[in-house]
Amino acid sequence: MVKGPTPGHGPLTGVRVVELAGIGPGPFAAMLLADLGADVVRVDRPGGAGLGIDPAHDLTNRNKRSVVLDLKSDEGPARVLDLVERADILVEGYRPGVAERLGVGPEAALARNPRLVYGRMTGWGQDGPLADRAGHDIAYIALTGTLSMIGRPDEPPTVPANLVGDYAGGSLYLVVGVLAALQHARAYGEGQVVDAAIVDGAAHLATMIHGMLAAGSWQDRRGANLLDGGCPFYGAYATSDGGHMAVGPLEGRFYAEFTRLLGIADAFPDRWDLARWGDLRAAVTERFLTRTRAEWTEVFAGSDACVAPVLSLTEAPHHPHLAARSTFVEHDGRPQPAPAPRFSATPVSVRTGPALPGADTEAVAADWDVPALRPTPRD
Repeated sequence: MVKGPTPGHGPLTGVRVVELAGIGPGPFAAMLLADLGADVVRVDRPGGAGLGIDPAHDLTNRNKRSVVLDLKSDEGPARVLDLVERADILVEGYRPGVAERLGVGPEAALARNPRLVYGRMTGWGQDGPLADRAGHDIAYIALTGTLSMIGRPDEPPTVPANLVGDYAGGSLYLVVGVLAALQHARAYGEGQVVDAAIVDGAAHLATMIHGMLAAGSWQDRRGANLLDGGCPFYGAYATSDGGHMAVGPLEGRFYAEFTRLLGIADAFPDRWDLARWGDLRAAVTERFLTRTRAEWTEVFAGSDACVAPVLSLTEAPHHPHLAARSTFVEHDGRPQPAPAPRFSATPVSVRTGPALPGADTEAVAADWDVPALRPTPRD
């Protein structure tokens, strides 16, 4: 294994990753690899991405290093392949065929490094009728049926930010794929291409739901099922001050504690009487509107009623449990989620802030032994 420049910073220390800059799920996947200790070199394009935030605040580029290469120039693709020769994994998120046209596709990369794991991140996948079409998270989860499950039955589907498609169905599946392929490459000396499509991952996430649908225990419409807000004891309720409480006491003993603390004990002894779910929801709604979010949080504190306050992004880091676990950390004055998961022998951390485009060219050229990365001196 090649020794990386930051030893001891996670289980992937020594793994080298080339990331061809993009937006969305590709950068997040590469960030996760970097959080786990991999030496991720991001190849940024001159002028930056067409869509994105100020690089100084783009937390998905933390724990990485950056070089700037123009892949449309004569030298750009050759320098990428120089990096590929020394890499374990490459991550790219172009439309199918773009990397090939740029000269850095799987054939060229694997010819240079037969042990390379070539990770491809797209929405539609590398083939199929829509493979060449543009798209974003919302279209991918719409087509897979995932979006249809989210929201109230009498309203359009609720958009779950870009968490379900881009990151859950995309980034996480790409990371699982490239790490599995890396294991194979190290065992057998054979690299390969990993085709991670958001439509595949988003569909796969709903495997349990499809099983319930086949068994007749899930209705193919939102707001009518146990886990989609249709159940009165699995959802969110408004409080008197405009806040919300999340409720989920599915098991009998938890439900009994919930109704006792809420003040409706024994009013609805048969919680599975679907004919009375409307009445139960109305009773729960009415009770929660009698107190503030803080007051209800205190009522349910220390219980097994499976009730929690709905916190905002800025409130969450200050919750006592999350603070005790350091679920959020601050680096260079920027609060952010800490790397996850956690490891007993190879702990992970936020080592560096967002990589600024081109800031690490000299260091990467030296560490990876690619002197051609250094700019040619001008006369």
